[in-house]
Amino acid sequence: MSSNLVKGSAILTIGLFLSKALGLLYLVPFYAIVGEETIALYQYAYVPYNIALAIAISGAPLAISKFVSKYNALGDYATGRKMLKSGMMIMVVTGFLSFLVLYFSAEPLAKLVRKSDEQVFTVDEIASVIRWVSYALLVVPLMSIVRGFLQGNQKMMPTSVSQLVEQIVRIVVVLVGAFIVVNFMHESPVIAVNFAVFAAFIGALAGLAVLYKYWKSYKPEFDHLLANSPPASDVSIKDMYTEVLAYIVPFVLVGVINPLYQFVDMITFNGAMKSIGLSSVSDTYLGMLNMLTHKFVMIPVMVATGFSMALIPVITGYYSKNNQKGITRSLDQTYQIVLFLTIPMVIGLMALSNEIYYSLYGKSEMGAEILASYAPVAVLFGLYTVTAAILQGIDRHKWIVFTSLLGLLFKLALNIPLIKLFETNGAIIATAIGYSIAVGINILIIKKTLGYKSQMVYRRLILIGLLNVVMLISVVVTLKGLTAISPADGKLHALLYVIICALVGAAIYSYLSLKTGLAQKLFGDRLTRLTNKLGLGR
Repeated sequence: MSSNLVKGSAILTIGLFLSKALGLLYLVPFYAIVGEETIALYQYAYVPYNIALAIAISGAPLAISKFVSKYNALGDYATGRKMLKSGMMIMVVTGFLSFLVLYFSAEPLAKLVRKSDEQVFTVDEIASVIRWVSYALLVVPLMSIVRGFLQGNQKMMPTSVSQLVEQIVRIVVVLVGAFIVVNFMHESPVIAVNFAVFAAFIGALAGLAVLYKYWKSYKPEFDHLLANSPPASDVSIKDMYTEVLAYIVPFVLVGVINPLYQFVDMITFNGAMKSIGLSSVSDTYLGMLNMLTHKFVMIPVMVATGFSMALIPVITGYYSKNNQKGITRSLDQTYQIVLFLTIPMVIGLMALSNEIYYSLYGKSEMGAEILASYAPVAVLFGLYTVTAAILQGIDRHKWIVFTSLLGLLFKLALNIPLIKLFETNGAIIATAIGYSIAVGINILIIKKTLGYKSQMVYRRLILIGLLNVVMLISVVVTLKGLTAISPADGKLHALLYVIICALVGAAIYSYLSLKTGLAQKLFGDRLTRLTNKLGLGR
């Protein structure tokens, strides 16, 4: 794997990890401020917002990254700058239009969601949170195109830092605002949620300010490359956007597919639960699925997302130069690292689901059960992200559209009957089936197009599986030993058990990975030299 891919992946992954971690941790105090029932209202705003955001952005970060990387590889820096200038204008327009659409569709969406008078929230309350979150669409699309341009120039740090700052500012506004609304203004928690979703707009402004600062620091370098670049290719604005639009539809689907699966749950879950007499708990259970546990499940996925964002420009560069060896090496390394990092996280979430849920939210058998059932789907989320990124890099965009929509169709067809049979687990099973179909076809297309075969990946996957079995046994034995001595009887007690078990599992997994030489093979020469000094190499 190229050093650029390793470095870019590491930067984006670290940034995404911190952003996702903060996005999870802030729910703990927010949950305490507004309560279990009211926090479910939060996800009614964010599911349609995420869909509108993906459409507004139109896959801009990755599409522009791919476009700029392609022309930079040809030494044509002028065409990338030309795209940036026109793209910023388009993002302003699409952002404003998306804001209008989401704002005025809030009430119809709310009516789709509310299926019974037994539900916790009214149509007006659901519509209100959707309207308040829509304001963020005025800023985020503009931010996205700048991120894409910088990523296409192998500048990954601005994306990571701006995402992190955006998240920090948003969280501070959410928590401080909600606390003031509930405890000082003595308004209802529903009003606090309205203010909390509006914080997405304030956070986006902060992220945009960070990108502007980075742009000023990089501008001399970009201007130098532009000055020494040949004139922009003879590509008209129309032709330029025809090329970018060919990238955009699959990029949009990759960005919006997870929110679309959640949207299917949002519009079908309450009706299905009503049909089996569970309307009184459907809002709460849907909040657990789409909000509280979904945040946990997406933490392992951020590893795959970080790699896919860095992978696309690298794969595009190799593909443009017909460098088959470079493509194969990058794919081998990416598959292995993604599975090496995501599988143990998933197993940890499953093994410690009761203690994790208890320590952060409160004791809830249903919440812990949903988390344990949902966690394995994270592997499919990650593989979908990576395989779709590979197909984008080798210009197989139509297949992304086909597999994504096919998986979503299965989710839509199976969701209601499975929910009626298995309640919340039915929605999880339908999601797993849809993603499995999409990932399976994506892998077949990659193998056929590139003639990609790698027995090494299969062998390494078996080794990763064995290491995870040993790790799981160690975690389960440790947890049973701790609970035998003293069952967790409070949040801090449960958190202590999570930390101890996680440290034991991580230590054993890391030690075995180093001792077998697997980690050194995946992460390169620097780690090998370090482990040799420490006496951990084979």
